Amino acid sequence: MFKIMLGLGKKFPAFKKQAVVSIEKGKEFYEITSEDHINAGKWMVMFWWPKDFTFVCPTEIAAFNAKFEDFADRDAILLGASTDSEFVHLAWRNNHDDLRGLQFPMIADTSKSLAEELGILEENEKIAYRVTYIVDPQGEIRWVAANDLSVGRNVEEVLRVLDALQTDELCPCNWKKGEETLAV
Repeated sequence: MFKIMLGLGKKFPAFKKQAVVSIEKGKEFYEITSEDHINAGKWMVMFWWPKDFTFVCPTEIAAFNAKFEDFADRDAILLGASTDSEFVHLAWRNNHDDLRGLQFPMIADTSKSLAEELGILEENEKIAYRVTYIVDPQGEIRWVAANDLSVGRNVEEVLRVLDALQTDELCPCNWKKGEETLAV
């Protein structure tokens, strides 16, 4: 049965998942939890892709990686996720030039439990849609964007929205960091 996508104002679901954090032998895997960003007092940006070893997905993952420091500068933990296993993630990282030097974890939602709870599973193949969440330090979903399986997302837009949310002010259309916000 199809579940509605979890959206704005909702608590991001609790999770504990294995993730690939390195390609160095013996240091590949680490357990990531939903409490990590809350305990650190940071924002969380989690983006999902449908499948490893595909064509659009590595372009997005590489684009997020290229902006890793920009997310870190904004006190945001960056997490990537799919329903593939940690072993598939590791094999992909080892075999794809653009993924070897990733600076953020690749979460393995092999049970599909988190994707299902978020309501982001494609109905037929049971793979995750291209969905991006921005979650505040208290664990509340503040922004969610979903793309069709065939369309990559814009990392600059994710950063722009994160900047806007962090102002805690009213930000007009096309607002960018450094511009004036709206006075009420």
